[in-house]
Amino acid sequence: MSDKLKIISWNVNGIRACAKKGLADFLAEAKPNLFCVQETKAHIDQVEEAVRTLGFQKSYWSSAVRKGYSGVATFADQEPKKVSLGIDHHPYDSEGRFVITEHPQFDLYNIYFPNGGSGEERHSFKQQFLKDLNVHLKAQLKLGKQIVVVGDYNVAHKEIDVYDPVRLSKESGFLPEEREWFDAFLNLGFVDSFRHFNPEAKDRYSWWSYRELARLGNRGWRIDYICVSKGLKKHLSSADIMDSTEGSDHCPVVVELEF
Repeated sequence: MSDKLKIISWNVNGIRACAKKGLADFLAEAKPNLFCVQETKAHIDQVEEAVRTLGFQKSYWSSAVRKGYSGVATFADQEPKKVSLGIDHHPYDSEGRFVITEHPQFDLYNIYFPNGGSGEERHSFKQQFLKDLNVHLKAQLKLGKQIVVVGDYNVAHKEIDVYDPVRLSKESGFLPEEREWFDAFLNLGFVDSFRHFNPEAKDRYSWWSYRELARLGNRGWRIDYICVSKGLKKHLSSADIMDSTEGSDHCPVVVELEF
């Protein structure tokens, strides 16, 4: 008998705000086994009881020291074997960027990658984060781990992943060195699940700037990903971008695995 497992990842841009915009209804309809959110912008003790678990058996929150900033949370319908709230690197872990949960078939990395757009200091921080993450993942893969990396990567990979590749090539998130990082990340042994099923799909994005009212004209970026290590590729049964779902400036992304 095969087991289907549905993972949804969503940068909710404030979990309290998203909860008021129908998050519970979305989950009741979508029914993921694992739900990963980024940019919670909250500590668990700042949210209502219903939001702490969102109806799941277990929830694990990693919040930034700074209130109202960053933060990730993973909600699971079964208790993981092990949970880590970081990769033992204080500058990243103090910003609430990781929840890592170990499941029977894989380790799940729920990550909110840094945004490098505010200036040189954050740009350098982000580039170092990307390098350190690849070093960490390479070591884990060497140990024989199967890994799923979900989250807001804050990097678009290919020209078809942004609405205006020429103009945006000078902007944080689509810089040549960031796109090269993405190549190197995939070369470690990862598969972009959406592109696995939709290699040529255009105009499919996961983030649209609120400021520019970009969603109206679908002027978007695909910066939210679910990538799986190569050993899990044969278990992929579907992957999609839930781009009709509202409630944030990002939309959810989803993958189904069959074991």
